[in-house]
Amino acid sequence: LRHVCRHIPDSRLPMDDHYPWYVLVDSAAPGDRLPFEDSLMAVIEAGLASDAVIAKNDKEQGEIWRLRHSISEAQKSEGGSLKHDISVPVGDVARFIADAEAAVLEAVPDSRVVAFGHVGDGNVHFNISQPRDMDKDAFIAERDRVAAVVYDVVARFNGSISAEHGIGVLKRRELQHYRGAVEVDLMRTLKRALDPGNLLNPGKVL
Repeated sequence: LRHVCRHIPDSRLPMDDHYPWYVLVDSAAPGDRLPFEDSLMAVIEAGLASDAVIAKNDKEQGEIWRLRHSISEAQKSEGGSLKHDISVPVGDVARFIADAEAAVLEAVPDSRVVAFGHVGDGNVHFNISQPRDMDKDAFIAERDRVAAVVYDVVARFNGSISAEHGIGVLKRRELQHYRGAVEVDLMRTLKRALDPGNLLNPGKVL
């Protein structure tokens, strides 16, 4: 979010203070919003949150969502980035981010983790911006090594190395490593049964 406020014009945080975590909740509950406000207050009183802001109209709602949707764009202005679309069990999201960040910093000191995603389904976009004093091409050249570091942590949490964006071409080798021969062979069997002519998405995944 600091990247967004720095690089995306007319962006501002809805709160005056800075916090280590932000959660964006889009509620579709009809009618009176008081029960929702009461629930938020209960969360704050329980010490599970520090503050909350509720959009009063569509304009404010759009401004808050714009912060979330601008993260990837803002990250481009911070130099090279390595992106990992992973998922872990919902209850392990915070621990995964902490462990993966520690592992990445050990591999490439001064890297800047930009982790965001969909906490409700465990999908984390675990992006890493280059160290400020590192050459962009040199950082991008670390792609495979850093990916292995991240995916090893994912495996420890029984997660998936790919979430909403799929395996495609870039992760085919990692699929073989992290899913194992039995699972990949089952995928091939299903592929042959459904697509014996290999007409659907040839060359991808399998």
